[in-house]
Amino acid sequence: MTNPLEDIKGFFNEKGQLKSWPAKRSRKLVAVEFLAGKFEEGRTYSEKEVNAILDEWHTFNDSALLRRELFENKWLDRTLDGREYWKK
Repeated sequence: MTNPLEDIKGFFNEKGQLKSWPAKRSRKLVAVEFLAGKFEEGRTYSEKEVNAILDEWHTFNDSALLRRELFENKWLDRTLDGREYWKK
């Protein structure tokens, strides 16, 4: 079985950070799953903490896009006001 990250290896820099966001939906899903792996289950994060983690793992300066993708793809859930996040 192939490693799904192989399909998006061109989107990473030498430090293992996403350097751009894939256009293809299938590749986006792999990237979102990669980012979701950076969060612990059973822990609640503030929006600021989520942004800090995401900023460690991407270089294109769009943590809002990544937060939204994690939420919309059901990797993270959040309070209605968006102040707290947790891994599903």
